[in-house]
Amino acid sequence: MVQAAGLTTMVTAYFLLPLDRLGPRRPVLSWVLFGAALALIAVLLLIQVARVLLNAPGVRPGLVIPPLMCLSVLVFATAYQGLAQRPGELDGIATRLDSLYFTMVTLATVGYGDITPRGQSARLVTILQILYSFIFLTAAATALTTHLRNALRQHGGADPPR
Repeated sequence: MVQAAGLTTMVTAYFLLPLDRLGPRRPVLSWVLFGAALALIAVLLLIQVARVLLNAPGVRPGLVIPPLMCLSVLVFATAYQGLAQRPGELDGIATRLDSLYFTMVTLATVGYGDITPRGQSARLVTILQILYSFIFLTAAATALTTHLRNALRQHGGADPPR
């Protein structure tokens, strides 16, 4: 219940915060915030992954990893929203929902082609999202499923079906 409230708060904040103050109006601040947010989330995810892999006592990755994964998606969506404010960077992003949609399509590697990164900054952020997803989100998802599998083994005494 607390986790659902936290996720709801994050998504609500994404849609309500005055993000129009970022982007081309303040490019240095935008890049610094983007880099700092991704670095912080990456460190927190890696800590959780390490704790799961080391079987640390009291590990509760199910409470920490999903919100961090959601937050990383919202950070990328915010970056795309900021980039879309600059003509020629991203074709097809007019709203925050468009940015979130493009982030999810990129994360899922579906690539419908309706939104395309044209500018160099937009392509850089898209490349960063793909790499970030491969490294950090995949590691986090793997750690979470490992933890859940181990918890099922301890409680049920057998491996879950694959």
